[in-house]
Amino acid sequence: MNHMKFRVITLALALLMLMPAAARADEGMWLLSLLGKNYADMQKAGFKLTVEDIYNVNKSCLKDAVVGLGEEGSPFNHFCTGEIISPKGLMTTNHHCGYEKLQQHSTVGHDYLRDGFWAYSMDQELPNPGMTASILIRMEDVTDQVKAALSDEMSESEREKAIDQVCKNIEKKAVEGTQYDAHVEPMFNGNQFFLFVHIVYKDVRLVGAPPSSMGKFGGDTDNWMWPRHTCDFSMFRIYTAPDGSPAEYAEENVPLNPKHFFPVSNRELKEGDFSMVMGFPGTTDRFLTSYGLKETEADNQLRYDIRTVKINILREEMAKSQANRIKYDSKYAECSNYWKYSIEQNKALKQLNTMGVKRQIEDDYRSWAQGKDKRYREALAQIEKGYADRAGISAAQTYCIEGLLIGPELPWTAFQMGKGFELLDNPQFAAYHDQVVASVNEMATAFYKDYDATIEQRLEAALFQYVYERMDPQFMPEFLTAAHKKYKGNFAKYVADMHKKSFFASEESLRKFMEKPDLKKLAKDPIYQVGSQVYELYTTLRSRVPQSSVEGLQRGIRNFTDGILQFNEGRKLMSPDANSTIRLTYGNVKSYDPRDAVSYSYYTTIAGVLQKEGPAGGEFEVPARLKELVLARDFGRYADKNGELPACFVTTNDITGGNSGSPVIDGEGNLIGLAFDGNSESMSGDIDFEERLQRCICLDTRYMLWVIDKYAGARNLIDEMTIKD
Repeated sequence: MNHMKFRVITLALALLMLMPAAARADEGMWLLSLLGKNYADMQKAGFKLTVEDIYNVNKSCLKDAVVGLGEEGSPFNHFCTGEIISPKGLMTTNHHCGYEKLQQHSTVGHDYLRDGFWAYSMDQELPNPGMTASILIRMEDVTDQVKAALSDEMSESEREKAIDQVCKNIEKKAVEGTQYDAHVEPMFNGNQFFLFVHIVYKDVRLVGAPPSSMGKFGGDTDNWMWPRHTCDFSMFRIYTAPDGSPAEYAEENVPLNPKHFFPVSNRELKEGDFSMVMGFPGTTDRFLTSYGLKETEADNQLRYDIRTVKINILREEMAKSQANRIKYDSKYAECSNYWKYSIEQNKALKQLNTMGVKRQIEDDYRSWAQGKDKRYREALAQIEKGYADRAGISAAQTYCIEGLLIGPELPWTAFQMGKGFELLDNPQFAAYHDQVVASVNEMATAFYKDYDATIEQRLEAALFQYVYERMDPQFMPEFLTAAHKKYKGNFAKYVADMHKKSFFASEESLRKFMEKPDLKKLAKDPIYQVGSQVYELYTTLRSRVPQSSVEGLQRGIRNFTDGILQFNEGRKLMSPDANSTIRLTYGNVKSYDPRDAVSYSYYTTIAGVLQKEGPAGGEFEVPARLKELVLARDFGRYADKNGELPACFVTTNDITGGNSGSPVIDGEGNLIGLAFDGNSESMSGDIDFEERLQRCICLDTRYMLWVIDKYAGARNLIDEMTIKD
């Protein structure tokens, strides 16, 4: 997400050299334990609390109400953020963050995607096995401990092994005698290291969500765009064992008694009001060089082109039946989000001349590096060589991942299940026989629940053909070459024959095979063979780059980043790139002017929903109940001073993926919104923050409260909250 630079680059950098050691109030994903350096700027922006009110190890504070949403097995790879809003563990996040869970609970008879879902008592709340909710206990700078185990003489692989070992020791020591989990994360491309200790809850239940026509209002058309009118929220509740400890789902579990929860604001928002976002942003790459940017632009275009093939098929098939839509709606949403992001980011990168900005930074870095240590002087040359050596391979990896691995579903799933069958025949894993069987059974059940053979065959045929016609032949997997030759380019016929011969083609035939697994039969299965070749291609492509070049690139990036930090020391504060660890950004509610003669207000109202209304089943469908309430102007206590119901607003906060669902907090610590998107004009912001156009798009809590109260009639949830009028 980035923004219009319209500046003379050399002049801007010259002015930057004269700036005092302060950070702009809108840029930066700041570590909570280091916020003291930002406090004066936060106060100027309108913050009225103390730093200790945000992060404190010894007493309750705001961070105790911020939740990282993950999956069991990788709880710290947070896909979204949530916030606790009641003393009974009630939590909100975005609708699109809860979308997969809504889909998993939906059937043709109970279509929660279409109709929404509301629990009017706790016994109606729905469990979500595998979903986790983590809350930060504490964090600590462990850079000195890690670097004590390193030396300049180490190769990059030796360095990684040493870091891994010392981090495991730090993590183990940090959680001894506790119920917590810990992980050490590198910052600034391996120049600093921080320990994060969390408590991870494993019983998270679905409480409520509006229909998708509201939660996804605007669909692909409005995605990444402002103005917005999307009611992007869903609700969950965290449960614990009776003693308050984390526990898997059980009927005797009780709602979490949180250390802190956010009061929910029903107050007027004004231009310039302070806004703070706390969450678990996924990935930014603001130290990326021009050489890396070139690769990113190419990958973005490839990803967009390949996903367009998949998206067009899914759109057609999902329109054919309710069953198809339920099965594939969540998959479509996951695919289309990054599909649009990729092309919009490229547009912004070009519009904002990000390549020119990066090259100017590199020119200034080279001037600074003269006379410095050799590692700084060589850094950019190492980076340039590293990207050049992997240029063709990078494109092949994108074709492999997007076109063969995650484009179609069955070959990769067949390969994974097949590896499970192989374990069953290995005496070394005899003790784990029952666990392996359970795992394969679970994977099969989950996969075939949302599988349609006709759709899968269409995807395979179209994507196999697309990859064959465009991928560099030197990287082409053998099955594509053989299929093209044998079937004279008719990939649809190839796929149909493959499915006729494979026991993975249906759940029934797979279950029959599972009664008596035969590894010889598995090895000959054509879909399993395709999955095996795709996996082999994926793993071997990475090994095609010379190890010396790989290590040179890693070393170059680390030293370049270190040099940039030194170069800027005393000029401005710099925050580390996002990496799914908890961060805070601060800024203000603010309108913006994206283009000549175009001005955008900082907020929208629900009136815009009816103004955008489209046909039933489309991206701008308006539910009859919603339309009835709006036309009656039944806004109750949630209307603004003009009698209108606010819908969404924008702020200058710095966000990225993973921040979806993050609490947007006012200067007094009240929840004023849920972050859910960035604006298209600033889509290059993950790589280069743009001061003038960067905006965070947020759902106004007044719209959320109104939907819960007036639309859903869920007074039980309203009564749980502390609402600030």
